[in-house]
Amino acid sequence: MRTLIRGANIYTGGPDPSEAMYIVDGTIRWVGTGEAAMSYVDQSDEMVELGGALVTPAFVDAHVHTTTTGLSLTGLNLTGATSLADMLDTLERHCRRERGHHVLGHGWEESRWPEGRAPTRQELDRASYGGVVYLTRIDVHSAVASSALIAALPELKVLDGYNDSGLLTRAAHHVARAAALSTISPLQREHAHVATFEQAARRGIGCLHELGGPEISGEQDFAAVLSVAKQGKYLDVVGYWGQLGVAGIEVAQRLEARGAAGDLFADGALGSHTACLRDDYLDADHPGERGAAYLSSDQVHHHVVACTRASLQAGFHVIGDGALDTVAEGFRLAAKELGTSTLRAARHRLEHVEMVDTDHIALFAELGIVASVQPAFDALWGGADGMYVQRLGLTRAGAMNPYADMNARGIVLAFGSDAPVTRLDPWAGVRAAVNHQTPRQRLDVHAAFAAHTVGGWYAAGDDDGGVLAAGRDATYAVWDTSDTNRYQSSSGGLPDFMTGDKAPTCRRTVVRGRTIFIEDEVLA
Repeated sequence: MRTLIRGANIYTGGPDPSEAMYIVDGTIRWVGTGEAAMSYVDQSDEMVELGGALVTPAFVDAHVHTTTTGLSLTGLNLTGATSLADMLDTLERHCRRERGHHVLGHGWEESRWPEGRAPTRQELDRASYGGVVYLTRIDVHSAVASSALIAALPELKVLDGYNDSGLLTRAAHHVARAAALSTISPLQREHAHVATFEQAARRGIGCLHELGGPEISGEQDFAAVLSVAKQGKYLDVVGYWGQLGVAGIEVAQRLEARGAAGDLFADGALGSHTACLRDDYLDADHPGERGAAYLSSDQVHHHVVACTRASLQAGFHVIGDGALDTVAEGFRLAAKELGTSTLRAARHRLEHVEMVDTDHIALFAELGIVASVQPAFDALWGGADGMYVQRLGLTRAGAMNPYADMNARGIVLAFGSDAPVTRLDPWAGVRAAVNHQTPRQRLDVHAAFAAHTVGGWYAAGDDDGGVLAAGRDATYAVWDTSDTNRYQSSSGGLPDFMTGDKAPTCRRTVVRGRTIFIEDEVLA
């Protein structure tokens, strides 16, 4: 198929957009001016006139959990609850409609509620009429379970992280999560995968990184996600399997994952008080609380070495400064054993890296480690009145997510959503980075856009993706900008976002020349 696109505003990474693009069998052959495009008219099977629409590389979301994202899209989503009472009312209405089913829900966040506390199992019992209920906090590092679910899992009561209120963290949460997800039928799972892929296509996302692991989704679920993606109906998916050591590497290889990496937990999350800190949480129930440390520096060291030798990416979920110290020391030991150039070539990655300091940044830059980060976290929880300040205080919170510092030192940033923690909404990620709540850490729109396109491909080992140029894959999105402010020419057609621009509306998403979404229809 030979396609000529004309009358477009094609973003090529610089201040001067192009107007036309010629594509042959899924590969871009030429990008240039509308006048020069005339020479391709007679060679084309199809001509697409875009009337000034913006064309960009399709986005990459570098951190997604496909099944739980789909379940939140199709099932009980509590992210809009404005109070504990509102959440319980939402749960009760859902249970009235779905009586007789196990209830899985996501998204409650007590730090935003006037009650300032999590729901209890007794409250879930009343709202669900005694049902089996599992509701994850927005960060998915803790959950509240009903009495019926706890009764079905008697081992919970002796595990770290169990609380008789029904609030579960750490090991207790991992067990409850696995049990809850095991109740999903194959058809529910398939519908969840399709819902995620279709939502991504509607948002101009051409590739996502699926982060699985034994404590997240299980091998069967991970394999099913990759299997749906391989059908070629939807976007591209790059898989990461988060399991430690030789066993993890063997599973990653068998499942054809890009790495034994991703959500391989070095710690938890700040919202659940499980991110591992150097100093105490300010608002913990117990004095001296510093979160959960799941790995030692020796474990990090040996995993990085083993992955490097197996030609796999290594990587870890790491948020708190205490956990970052551990991970950094493990990488130092690995570099001492294998050499800096060997580690750089392996292109290892870290997820979140929120409390990274200048020493960490220097080391990670030296070792070529990619930072897979989520700007929407800062938009949700940063700022003087945000959850980060509640947990850490102004000084520590103000130093978080230093995107400009990392970018200036040459660390490649790959933006993602961590869906279902935040929505599949890449323009919102770009906006959040441009308007970082710590002004000195703001990125310009070109750097932020690159982190959500080129950075995601680079993180997965692809040096050519995310650019619209001759010889590259025709993976792009078409955007309607008719209801937005006039974008500044210095942004090459991208919304500036510092001047209040609205995000464009996706009209078409194309992956390697294959249209997967057009107007209001997903083509699958």
